[in-house]
Amino acid sequence: MDGEINKSCGLDIHKRFVIATILSRSGEKQQHRFARDDDGILDLKNLVTSEKCDVVACESCDVVACESTSDFWVPIYEALIDHLPVIVGNARDMKAFTHKKTDKIDSEVIAKLALNKMVQPSRVFPKKHREFRSYVRLRLTLVRKRTDIKNETHAILSSEMLHLGDVLTDIFGKNGRAILAGISSGKNIDQIIESLSPNVRKKSVQIREILDREISQSAAIRLQICLNLIKHLDEEIEVLEREIFNYAYQKHKREMEILMSVPGIGELGAATLIAEIGDFRDFPTGDKLASWLGIVPNVYQSADKYHNGRITKRGSKVARWILTQIAQAAARKKNSRLKEFFNRKKKTIGYAKAIIALARKIATIIWHLITNDEMYEDETGYQKGEVKKRKIVEAEIFSVDERITIISGIIAIMGKKEGEST
Repeated sequence: MDGEINKSCGLDIHKRFVIATILSRSGEKQQHRFARDDDGILDLKNLVTSEKCDVVACESCDVVACESTSDFWVPIYEALIDHLPVIVGNARDMKAFTHKKTDKIDSEVIAKLALNKMVQPSRVFPKKHREFRSYVRLRLTLVRKRTDIKNETHAILSSEMLHLGDVLTDIFGKNGRAILAGISSGKNIDQIIESLSPNVRKKSVQIREILDREISQSAAIRLQICLNLIKHLDEEIEVLEREIFNYAYQKHKREMEILMSVPGIGELGAATLIAEIGDFRDFPTGDKLASWLGIVPNVYQSADKYHNGRITKRGSKVARWILTQIAQAAARKKNSRLKEFFNRKKKTIGYAKAIIALARKIATIIWHLITNDEMYEDETGYQKGEVKKRKIVEAEIFSVDERITIISGIIAIMGKKEGEST
């Protein structure tokens, strides 16, 4: 904010409470503790507005760097932002100014920094975009959980010496799940083979050799549980993807088209980048975007000695992850300048560093394309195949009364089940 700050409030936010310190330019200090609930946040708002604070500074770790406290600032920010300026700062930056660590000291240090305009504001996305980003992150979490369960399924099959990978490319495809369901439910080999597609039935001799053994009851039970969990996760991931693509194509259709023109970027990659980066025009250059994403090296210089260290990893780790995946896909595209760049780098710095270098290059390219509203063009003649776009399905919106009715019905059903079980 412009002008001198005469009074500031520093907030040290925790899961259950908030420590607020109000400092004035004359040296007056107040400290208060509030519960982090609706009443406590209302009392906090009344305090900072009655004291006529010029600015409120919240300590909050980056929304990815410290997951345990990432969203604690959100309800406080929403309650105060319409009444006075609110700065959400990165805890890692502010911790450098004190060697002591108590909640009151943290709150006071934040207030001092805000009073002297030394808090670097973090980018705070609009509420709707934060919800969109939460869908993307939850989907990633569920996909990783599903991968863990699939790995457990592989372990069960290996312990029973059922090497289905010898005859199936993907044991979790349609035919693979039919075989696994048949094994876990106790079907005989003929019934299992009958349920397979004609192409796989051609390998019936090999399938019989693999399945010609008894599976333990324990393995069958665990296998069935894993299959049920995978099926349930598939359904929930599908729900999330529908919400993700509805928002992406309705609000960011042009950005999706531009991003998907780049080698290695598909629908999910484009949606994830939009969710994590937000407005690309917030950054003056592509290098600034790469720096915000944490895919630039640490720099250290002393006595004319200049040293580049590892990448900073300061921004969204989800964005870095998806950029790394995109870079690996782009490095495999034939007749592509991105692949040529990767191959040149790999000769001098190795595969892993070359992938990160390519990820940084892609970040600067997509910044240029979106800020200039251009589609990607490859001078080598590379042409990307047509990407099949998803059909947008409008989500049903419930009123407050309808939501209360639905929740009441669920609670009643749960209570009835608990009564029957007792």
